[in-house]
Amino acid sequence: MKVSRTVTYAVQALLQLSVNGESGPVPCGQLAKEGRMPERFLLQILRDLVTSGILRSVRGVDGGYQLARQPASISLEDVFEAVNGTLVPSVPPLDELPDFARQKLLHTFEKIAATTRASLTQVKLSDLIEPATRNAGKQQQTS
Repeated sequence: MKVSRTVTYAVQALLQLSVNGESGPVPCGQLAKEGRMPERFLLQILRDLVTSGILRSVRGVDGGYQLARQPASISLEDVFEAVNGTLVPSVPPLDELPDFARQKLLHTFEKIAATTRASLTQVKLSDLIEPATRNAGKQQQTS
């Protein structure tokens, strides 16, 4: 399975926002600069994350992006589907194969996709945050 740069940038931006905690919205330009990501590309990714309900956008001078949910409630599957769509096996035309072989291959690819979805669902954004950083974010929230 190939993980796209889109997914990688989405996870990276979400981790930056997770560490930011409740400090307020972070502008796209700041996320792009700190994460060394192309700002225009990141902007589209952030829009997809807003549309999916993972992020919220705040307009205005002090606007930007912030998590709409707690990091522990955002799975990698949520992120993947927000920016790439549903994980569906992409199988080239199998017209030359006998019907039995074609059905068996399709069934196998569907099982692989289901297993991948289940694995992605189990990993939460909070699992990807270093413990020291996680504690610093909690201290910011309580200050």
